[in-house]
Amino acid sequence: MGRKWNNIKEKKGDQDKQRSLIYTKSLREVTKAVKNGGSEIESNFLLRIALEKCRKYNVPKDNIDRAIKKGLGNEDEGYEDIAYEGYGPNGVAIFVEASTNNVTRTIANVRNFFNKCGGSIGTTGCLQFVFERKAVFEIAQGKLNEDDFTLELIDAGAEDVILEDGYFTVTAAMESFGSIQNKLDQMKITAEEAGLERVPLTFKEIDKETFKTITKLVDLLESDDDVTKVYHNVQYDDSFAED
Repeated sequence: MGRKWNNIKEKKGDQDKQRSLIYTKSLREVTKAVKNGGSEIESNFLLRIALEKCRKYNVPKDNIDRAIKKGLGNEDEGYEDIAYEGYGPNGVAIFVEASTNNVTRTIANVRNFFNKCGGSIGTTGCLQFVFERKAVFEIAQGKLNEDDFTLELIDAGAEDVILEDGYFTVTAAMESFGSIQNKLDQMKITAEEAGLERVPLTFKEIDKETFKTITKLVDLLESDDDVTKVYHNVQYDDSFAED
């Protein structure tokens, strides 16, 4: 949802609870990556990203090994991917992606979170003109030269390369995911995050109070084990970070 938004969120909340959620969701990404692309790290780019994330957050190796075995054995425990579209206060668009083995439980939780924050779930497809699926990569700058790296990625199919707070955010059409992945492999660069995400086509300007409510709604949604991603179209303002 943007590095500034994430940096603010990471300063909040119970650390033990956050760590548990990170473990659960990181391991689920490992299982899903293995299930879809096998366990060979060299040929499964998304598995490499998931394993890098596990290492970053010190997820125990035994847990990672079990997640890989689960993916190889297709032991997904009946999980299915599902999405919910809705609006928060002041018409902020909220798109929720979830992976669940109990749709009734998940929809009840998601609806409750929206209701608590003055929002509501809409019909499927109501946000089709608000978000667009894009290939998105997040890469630490390190010693990379901004101009050279940007040109390399644009040649590989990137539509946009933005450097902010020491990280590149690379955005491209869904169809360019593979070519950018290959370019990063050639450059021996491992992205910190990579995948298909929902990027806002239009942004909503809001005041600070609404931002606080949207933050609360996103926190509630992301605290649910079944929720994997939450997208919104808030136009970020630096004043939101002020106490």
